[in-house]
Amino acid sequence: MAGVTLSNVKKRFGAFEVIHGVDIEVADGEFVVFVGPSGCGKSTLLRMIAGLEDISDGEIAIGGTTVNDIEPADRGIAMVFQSYALYPHMSVEQNLSFGLRMNGRPKEDIARRVEKAASILQIEPLLDRRPRQLSGGQRQRVAIGRAIVREPEVFLFDEPLSNLDAELRVQMRVEIARLHSELGTTMIYVTHDQTEAMTLADKIVVLREGRVEQIGAPLDLYDDPANQFVAGFVGSPRMNFLAARVLESQSGSARLALTRHGDAEITLPIAEALSAGDGVTIGIRPEHFGDADEPGCKLTVKVDVAEHLGATSYVYANMASGEQLIIERAQSRSEKDNTELTVTIPAPRAYLFDGSGRRIR
Repeated sequence: MAGVTLSNVKKRFGAFEVIHGVDIEVADGEFVVFVGPSGCGKSTLLRMIAGLEDISDGEIAIGGTTVNDIEPADRGIAMVFQSYALYPHMSVEQNLSFGLRMNGRPKEDIARRVEKAASILQIEPLLDRRPRQLSGGQRQRVAIGRAIVREPEVFLFDEPLSNLDAELRVQMRVEIARLHSELGTTMIYVTHDQTEAMTLADKIVVLREGRVEQIGAPLDLYDDPANQFVAGFVGSPRMNFLAARVLESQSGSARLALTRHGDAEITLPIAEALSAGDGVTIGIRPEHFGDADEPGCKLTVKVDVAEHLGATSYVYANMASGEQLIIERAQSRSEKDNTELTVTIPAPRAYLFDGSGRRIR
């Protein structure tokens, strides 16, 4: 096993820079997820670690060895792609062993590795089948098994669940988590799905436009986002954002007015001094709204759509200003479309961001 270090890594295509001096430390045995919107550079970073893309500047080290000029096959990595890329004319066993056979591994070693991978992934009954006889989840297991038989120091996953339906995605998330627990190997996983990131990762790297926005444990990013982008990206449904302005600020607190909701005011505890008239943004997660009789800034909204999912309901509501709120209601099924609902924003639960999106603490 081995850790992975990226030091001031940059990538340019001609004069256009797409990765801007990224620094990431992946510890030995850690499960790290790169997450971000499409085009943020997460797959490019993964391909540079794998050696499938050259880096323009900086250094990539695996197990303490700089690998900038080392061929992909010699980096001690195995990669699982979004596409299964299985050979349709070969059996599962032949797909699993193909790379080992091409490298001239002894038959006994190949048999041992294939048997071990099949056992880990519980695909022993499938070894004689062709890919066309497998479900999507079974094909993805075979693709992962093909990486396992290489016994790499680092696993790289590039959106491996994107082609699966919702139920299979959940099932395969559990399988991958179990695989990491059993093997204890360093894993780097790319996804645009923050639910996958939250459920799988020891550590999440949030990327935007080729830059690292924040690195941390999933719940640390959820509870303590560094900026408005991270706050809005991590969490499902996303955080609500409301425009506000500073009425007055003194040591330890700031009194704010919601600029698009009449005279609604809220006082938030913050250490940073603000200037009266400053434009700011208040963030509140759907599950943090309080009932009408609870203390906090009261908002009356019109229910657009109420989704009742059993134990939890999600209410999509519009304010008079046109701003939309997503409100989570536990154990409640009384909300109806086109009715009014009053909720509160509890001050201790609210987040505050300045005009640039920086978190105000």
